[in-house]
Amino acid sequence: MDLLLLVNPTARSGTARQIAAHAARLLRERGVATRVVAGGDADESRALLREALSSGADAIAVCGGDGTVRLAIEQMAGSGIPLGIIPAGTGNDVAACLGIPHRDAAAAVSAIVDGTTRHIDLGVVTSTPAGSDRVSRTLYASVLACGFDARVNDRANRMRWPRGPARYTLAILREFLTLRATRFALDLELPDGTWERREEELLMATVANGPTYGGGIPICPVADVGDGLLDVVLIRPMTRIRLLRLLPRLYAGRHLDAPEVRMTRVRSVRVSAEGQRAYADGDIAGELPVTVTAMPRAVEVFVAT
Repeated sequence: MDLLLLVNPTARSGTARQIAAHAARLLRERGVATRVVAGGDADESRALLREALSSGADAIAVCGGDGTVRLAIEQMAGSGIPLGIIPAGTGNDVAACLGIPHRDAAAAVSAIVDGTTRHIDLGVVTSTPAGSDRVSRTLYASVLACGFDARVNDRANRMRWPRGPARYTLAILREFLTLRATRFALDLELPDGTWERREEELLMATVANGPTYGGGIPICPVADVGDGLLDVVLIRPMTRIRLLRLLPRLYAGRHLDAPEVRMTRVRSVRVSAEGQRAYADGDIAGELPVTVTAMPRAVEVFVAT
């Protein structure tokens, strides 16, 4: 196997380089011809991935967090070339849903060499930026967030401390102080092809392809990256005290039966709200409104057996 390993040199304040070097050594010991490259920014990383795809690499692996994985899947969707994930970021939710443990290069390498591959779905986000007629398109593998959790994501991205999932926990507590609901309008395409419209005040609206975000928060524990559908989770307004009581259930994945929570499985959904952003796997996907559509079996990934 000839494999290109793309590393995000800034992931976890540069420690991804060390993890990638360890993984490359293990891959070579297992007979995998491995070339390590590092993009100085997102554009350079995309160019390196396109070059690897056009040059006939047998496989591509990335070492970084969910943002690095998202960058790779945008280039690799539909290519037929499998993607390996060596988690080394802050969240690593995509790797977790595939059974690849965080910061364990040996386990990630074993998934590539000894494991198997499977096809997973992606979410496709389309939007038209204000003042433009250009349609923006973003792919993601785990969760798209709007509302309270998007503001948490925005705050977490601006924080430099602490590292890891604790950053999201602190961001949640800080955003909690300014908790507010937003008027949303949602047009949902249901699995049977019918449409349903909802307009209501919400704390947050998430569109899940995978079960977790924010470093393991199970916002939709029943989500399946291989079912060809997306799961819309809506959380209605509540008092701060009630939200504090709900948070432990959310972290345990037992919140879906709460009266303020509603989940609907869809083929696609259009999400609208004034002055709100959408975040896909931790990166900005655009200003609302956005349309999110399931792309079944979009990318092949290595998984542990």
